[in-house]
Amino acid sequence: MTTRTPPAGADDLQERPDSGRDPARYTKGGKLRAAVYDEEIELLQEQLVQLQYWIQRQGLKVLVIFEGRGSAGKGGVIKRITERTSPRTVKVVALPKPTERQQTQWYFQRYVEHLPAAGEMVLFDRSWYNRSNVEWVMGFCTEQQHQEFLRTCPEFERMLVRSGIVLLKYWFSVSYDEQTRRFEARNDEPTKRWKLSVMDLEEHRHYVKYSMAKDTTFQYTDIKQAPWYVVASDDKRRARLNCISHILESISYRDIVPDPIRIPEREDTPYIRPPMADQTFVPARY
Repeated sequence: MTTRTPPAGADDLQERPDSGRDPARYTKGGKLRAAVYDEEIELLQEQLVQLQYWIQRQGLKVLVIFEGRGSAGKGGVIKRITERTSPRTVKVVALPKPTERQQTQWYFQRYVEHLPAAGEMVLFDRSWYNRSNVEWVMGFCTEQQHQEFLRTCPEFERMLVRSGIVLLKYWFSVSYDEQTRRFEARNDEPTKRWKLSVMDLEEHRHYVKYSMAKDTTFQYTDIKQAPWYVVASDDKRRARLNCISHILESISYRDIVPDPIRIPEREDTPYIRPPMADQTFVPARY
Protein backbone atom coordinates (compact mmCIF):
# COMPACT_ATOMS: atom_id res chain seq x y z
CA MET A 1 0.00 0.00 0.00
CA THR A 2 1.33 3.43 -0.96
CA THR A 3 0.51 6.39 1.22
CA ARG A 4 0.77 9.86 -0.19
CA THR A 5 -1.01 11.77 2.54
CA PRO A 6 -1.06 15.52 1.77
CA PRO A 7 0.55 17.89 4.25
CA ALA A 8 -1.52 19.31 7.08
CA GLY A 9 -3.86 21.99 5.84
CA ALA A 10 -3.43 20.97 2.19
CA ASP A 11 -7.10 21.68 1.54
CA ASP A 12 -6.55 25.28 2.65
CA LEU A 13 -3.85 26.04 0.09
CA GLN A 14 -4.78 28.74 -2.39
CA GLU A 15 -4.05 28.22 -6.06
CA ARG A 16 -1.75 30.50 -8.00
CA PRO A 17 -0.31 30.11 -11.49
CA ASP A 18 3.18 28.71 -11.63
CA SER A 19 5.90 31.27 -12.24
CA GLY A 20 6.73 29.70 -15.59
CA ARG A 21 3.26 30.27 -16.98
CA ASP A 22 2.16 33.16 -19.14
CA PRO A 23 0.66 35.75 -16.73
CA ALA A 24 -1.53 37.10 -19.56
CA ARG A 25 -3.62 33.94 -19.27
CA TYR A 26 -4.56 34.70 -15.66
CA THR A 27 -6.36 37.42 -13.76
CA LYS A 28 -4.66 39.45 -11.05
CA GLY A 29 -6.17 37.06 -8.52
CA GLY A 30 -4.55 34.08 -10.23
CA LYS A 31 -7.71 32.72 -11.90
CA LEU A 32 -7.61 31.44 -15.46
CA ARG A 33 -9.21 33.93 -17.86
CA ALA A 34 -12.56 32.94 -19.38
CA ALA A 35 -11.37 33.32 -22.98
CA VAL A 36 -8.43 30.99 -22.36
CA TYR A 37 -10.68 28.46 -20.66
CA ASP A 38 -13.24 28.51 -23.48
CA GLU A 39 -10.54 27.80 -26.05
CA GLU A 40 -8.94 25.00 -24.04
CA ILE A 41 -12.18 23.26 -23.02
CA GLU A 42 -13.30 23.10 -26.64
CA LEU A 43 -10.08 21.31 -27.62
CA LEU A 44 -10.37 18.88 -24.71
CA GLN A 45 -13.99 18.09 -25.51
CA GLU A 46 -12.98 17.22 -29.07
CA GLN A 47 -10.46 14.78 -27.63
CA LEU A 48 -13.11 13.34 -25.29
CA VAL A 49 -15.19 12.50 -28.36
CA GLN A 50 -12.14 10.75 -29.85
CA LEU A 51 -11.73 8.82 -26.59
CA GLN A 52 -15.41 7.88 -26.68
CA TYR A 53 -15.06 6.29 -30.11
CA TRP A 54 -11.95 4.43 -28.96
CA ILE A 55 -13.71 3.08 -25.87
CA GLN A 56 -16.54 1.83 -28.06
CA ARG A 57 -14.23 0.27 -30.68
CA GLN A 58 -11.90 -1.43 -28.19
CA GLY A 59 -14.62 -2.47 -25.74
CA LEU A 60 -12.90 -0.72 -22.85
CA LYS A 61 -14.48 -0.54 -19.41
CA VAL A 62 -13.66 2.83 -17.82
CA LEU A 63 -14.74 3.92 -14.35
CA VAL A 64 -14.00 7.44 -13.10
CA ILE A 65 -14.73 8.36 -9.48
CA PHE A 66 -15.20 11.98 -8.44
CA GLU A 67 -15.02 12.75 -4.73
CA GLY A 68 -14.54 15.87 -2.62
CA ARG A 69 -16.33 18.37 -0.46
CA GLY A 70 -19.58 20.06 -1.39
CA SER A 71 -19.15 22.76 -4.08
CA ALA A 72 -15.63 21.50 -4.86
CA GLY A 73 -16.46 21.28 -8.57
CA LYS A 74 -17.25 17.60 -9.15
CA GLY A 75 -20.53 18.32 -10.92
CA GLY A 76 -18.95 21.00 -13.09
CA VAL A 77 -16.27 18.75 -14.54
CA ILE A 78 -18.76 15.91 -15.07
CA LYS A 79 -21.02 18.30 -16.98
CA ARG A 80 -18.15 19.34 -19.27
CA ILE A 81 -17.16 15.73 -19.91
CA THR A 82 -20.70 14.74 -20.91
CA GLU A 83 -21.52 17.96 -22.77
CA ARG A 84 -20.30 16.66 -26.15
CA THR A 85 -20.28 12.90 -25.59
CA SER A 86 -23.02 10.31 -26.02
CA PRO A 87 -24.98 9.32 -22.89
CA ARG A 88 -25.08 5.78 -24.30
CA THR A 89 -21.32 5.53 -23.92
CA VAL A 90 -20.46 8.05 -21.19
CA LYS A 91 -22.86 7.54 -18.30
CA VAL A 92 -23.24 9.40 -15.01
CA VAL A 93 -24.11 7.65 -11.76
CA ALA A 94 -25.23 9.76 -8.77
CA LEU A 95 -26.99 7.44 -6.36
CA PRO A 96 -29.52 8.71 -3.82
CA LYS A 97 -29.67 7.75 -0.17
CA PRO A 98 -29.81 3.94 0.14
CA THR A 99 -33.17 2.32 0.75
CA GLU A 100 -33.89 0.24 3.84
CA ARG A 101 -33.26 -2.92 1.82
CA GLN A 102 -29.99 -1.60 0.41
CA GLN A 103 -28.81 -0.76 3.92
CA THR A 104 -28.94 -4.48 4.73
CA GLN A 105 -26.94 -5.50 1.63
CA TRP A 106 -23.22 -5.94 1.26
CA TYR A 107 -22.03 -2.33 1.22
CA PHE A 108 -20.62 -2.37 -2.34
CA GLN A 109 -23.61 -4.23 -3.77
CA ARG A 110 -25.67 -1.28 -5.01
CA TYR A 111 -22.63 0.20 -6.75
CA VAL A 112 -21.68 -3.01 -8.57
CA GLU A 113 -24.74 -2.96 -10.85
CA HIS A 114 -23.60 0.43 -12.20
CA LEU A 115 -20.07 -0.65 -13.13
CA PRO A 116 -19.21 -0.23 -16.81
CA ALA A 117 -19.75 -2.94 -19.39
CA ALA A 118 -17.53 -3.24 -22.47
CA GLY A 119 -17.57 -0.04 -24.51
CA GLU A 120 -18.72 2.16 -21.63
CA MET A 121 -17.29 4.95 -19.51
CA VAL A 122 -19.07 5.50 -16.19
CA LEU A 123 -18.63 8.64 -14.10
CA PHE A 124 -19.46 8.28 -10.39
CA ASP A 125 -20.56 11.57 -8.83
CA ARG A 126 -19.61 10.38 -5.34
CA SER A 127 -19.25 6.65 -4.86
CA TRP A 128 -18.63 3.97 -2.26
CA TYR A 129 -16.31 6.48 -0.60
CA ASN A 130 -19.41 7.95 1.02
CA ARG A 131 -18.74 5.41 3.76
CA SER A 132 -15.32 6.77 4.75
CA ASN A 133 -16.20 10.44 4.19
CA VAL A 134 -19.78 11.71 4.49
CA GLU A 135 -21.10 8.77 6.52
CA TRP A 136 -18.19 8.78 8.95
CA VAL A 137 -18.19 12.57 9.41
CA MET A 138 -21.95 12.74 9.92
CA GLY A 139 -22.16 9.65 12.09
CA PHE A 140 -24.29 7.66 9.61
CA CYS A 141 -22.15 4.54 9.99
CA THR A 142 -20.67 2.75 12.96
CA GLU A 143 -16.96 2.71 13.69
CA GLN A 144 -16.96 -1.00 12.89
CA GLN A 145 -18.53 -0.33 9.46
CA HIS A 146 -15.97 2.41 8.84
CA GLN A 147 -13.03 0.16 9.69
CA GLU A 148 -14.44 -2.70 7.62
CA PHE A 149 -14.73 -0.40 4.62
CA LEU A 150 -11.13 0.76 4.96
CA ARG A 151 -9.98 -2.88 5.09
CA THR A 152 -12.07 -4.19 2.19
CA CYS A 153 -12.13 -1.25 -0.23
CA PRO A 154 -8.54 -1.69 -1.48
CA GLU A 155 -9.12 -5.37 -2.24
CA PHE A 156 -12.45 -4.57 -3.91
CA GLU A 157 -10.75 -2.06 -6.19
CA ARG A 158 -7.92 -4.46 -6.97
CA MET A 159 -10.58 -6.95 -8.08
CA LEU A 160 -12.09 -4.33 -10.39
CA VAL A 161 -8.71 -3.58 -11.96
CA ARG A 162 -7.91 -7.27 -12.38
CA SER A 163 -11.27 -7.72 -14.13
CA GLY A 164 -10.16 -5.24 -16.79
CA ILE A 165 -11.75 -2.03 -15.54
CA VAL A 166 -9.74 1.16 -15.99
CA LEU A 167 -10.24 2.86 -12.61
CA LEU A 168 -9.45 6.55 -12.06
CA LYS A 169 -10.09 8.31 -8.74
CA TYR A 170 -10.14 12.11 -8.38
CA TRP A 171 -10.44 14.13 -5.19
CA PHE A 172 -11.45 17.76 -5.76
CA SER A 173 -9.79 19.84 -3.08
CA VAL A 174 -11.35 23.21 -2.19
CA SER A 175 -10.20 25.54 0.59
CA TYR A 176 -12.45 26.60 3.46
CA ASP A 177 -12.53 30.23 2.30
CA GLU A 178 -13.44 29.29 -1.27
CA GLN A 179 -16.12 26.86 -0.14
CA THR A 180 -17.58 29.62 2.03
CA ARG A 181 -17.59 32.02 -0.91
CA ARG A 182 -19.37 29.50 -3.15
CA PHE A 183 -21.98 28.70 -0.52
CA GLU A 184 -22.66 32.40 0.01
CA ALA A 185 -22.98 32.94 -3.75
CA ARG A 186 -25.52 30.14 -3.96
CA ASN A 187 -27.42 31.55 -1.03
CA ASP A 188 -27.58 34.99 -2.65
CA GLU A 189 -29.04 33.66 -5.91
CA PRO A 190 -32.58 32.17 -5.73
CA THR A 191 -32.02 29.98 -8.82
CA LYS A 192 -29.02 28.32 -7.14
CA ARG A 193 -30.27 28.15 -3.57
CA TRP A 194 -31.55 24.60 -4.13
CA LYS A 195 -27.92 23.51 -4.34
CA LEU A 196 -27.44 24.30 -0.65
CA SER A 197 -28.56 21.20 1.20
CA VAL A 198 -28.62 20.64 4.94
CA MET A 199 -25.83 18.10 4.38
CA ASP A 200 -23.68 20.72 2.65
CA LEU A 201 -24.05 23.12 5.56
CA GLU A 202 -23.24 20.44 8.12
CA GLU A 203 -20.26 19.37 6.07
CA HIS A 204 -19.04 22.97 6.02
CA ARG A 205 -19.35 23.16 9.79
CA HIS A 206 -17.32 19.94 10.11
CA TYR A 207 -14.64 21.08 7.66
CA VAL A 208 -11.74 19.93 9.87
CA LYS A 209 -13.29 16.53 10.55
CA TYR A 210 -13.82 16.12 6.81
CA SER A 211 -10.08 16.74 6.37
CA MET A 212 -9.44 13.97 8.87
CA ALA A 213 -11.77 11.67 6.90
CA LYS A 214 -10.00 12.45 3.63
CA ASP A 215 -6.54 11.85 5.08
CA THR A 216 -7.60 8.52 6.61
CA THR A 217 -9.26 7.48 3.34
CA PHE A 218 -6.08 8.22 1.42
CA GLN A 219 -3.94 6.38 3.94
CA TYR A 220 -5.83 3.13 3.34
CA THR A 221 -7.05 3.40 -0.27
CA ASP A 222 -4.30 5.25 -2.15
CA ILE A 223 -3.05 2.00 -3.65
CA LYS A 224 -0.71 1.30 -6.54
CA GLN A 225 -3.44 -0.32 -8.65
CA ALA A 226 -5.86 2.58 -8.11
CA PRO A 227 -4.12 5.72 -6.80
CA TRP A 228 -5.85 8.92 -5.80
CA TYR A 229 -5.32 12.05 -7.88
CA VAL A 230 -5.95 15.38 -6.14
CA VAL A 231 -7.39 18.21 -8.23
CA ALA A 232 -6.81 21.68 -6.76
CA SER A 233 -10.20 23.27 -7.38
CA ASP A 234 -10.24 26.78 -5.92
CA ASP A 235 -10.14 27.85 -9.58
CA LYS A 236 -12.95 25.87 -11.21
CA ARG A 237 -11.77 26.52 -14.74
CA ARG A 238 -8.27 25.25 -14.11
CA ALA A 239 -9.65 22.28 -12.17
CA ARG A 240 -11.83 21.19 -15.09
CA LEU A 241 -9.04 21.51 -17.63
CA ASN A 242 -6.48 19.76 -15.41
CA CYS A 243 -8.80 16.86 -14.60
CA ILE A 244 -10.04 16.27 -18.15
CA SER A 245 -6.53 16.47 -19.59
CA HIS A 246 -5.35 13.94 -17.00
CA ILE A 247 -8.15 11.53 -17.93
CA LEU A 248 -7.16 11.81 -21.58
CA GLU A 249 -3.49 11.21 -20.72
CA SER A 250 -4.34 8.19 -18.57
CA ILE A 251 -5.97 6.18 -21.38
CA SER A 252 -4.08 5.39 -24.55
CA TYR A 253 -6.31 6.06 -27.57
CA ARG A 254 -6.22 7.03 -31.23
CA ASP A 255 -8.43 9.31 -33.29
CA ILE A 256 -10.87 7.01 -35.08
CA VAL A 257 -13.72 9.52 -35.44
CA PRO A 258 -15.47 8.56 -38.71
CA ASP A 259 -15.34 10.80 -41.75
CA PRO A 260 -18.40 12.91 -42.60
CA ILE A 261 -21.20 10.78 -43.98
CA ARG A 262 -23.53 11.42 -46.89
CA ILE A 263 -26.91 12.65 -45.72
CA PRO A 264 -29.64 10.85 -47.71
CA GLU A 265 -32.19 12.85 -49.65
CA ARG A 266 -35.86 12.63 -48.81
CA GLU A 267 -37.62 9.63 -50.30
CA ASP A 268 -40.43 10.67 -52.62
CA THR A 269 -43.44 8.87 -51.11
CA PRO A 270 -47.01 9.80 -52.14
CA TYR A 271 -48.71 11.23 -49.06
CA ILE A 272 -51.06 14.11 -48.25
CA ARG A 273 -50.68 15.44 -44.72
CA PRO A 274 -53.66 16.65 -42.68
CA PRO A 275 -54.19 20.44 -42.41
CA MET A 276 -51.82 22.28 -40.05
CA ALA A 277 -54.87 23.93 -38.47
CA ASP A 278 -55.82 20.57 -36.95
CA GLN A 279 -52.76 20.69 -34.69
CA THR A 280 -52.44 22.54 -31.38
CA PHE A 281 -49.29 24.67 -31.25
CA VAL A 282 -47.50 26.14 -28.27
CA PRO A 283 -48.27 29.89 -28.14
CA ALA A 284 -45.53 31.91 -29.91
CA ARG A 285 -44.66 34.27 -27.06
CA TYR A 286 -41.10 34.81 -28.26
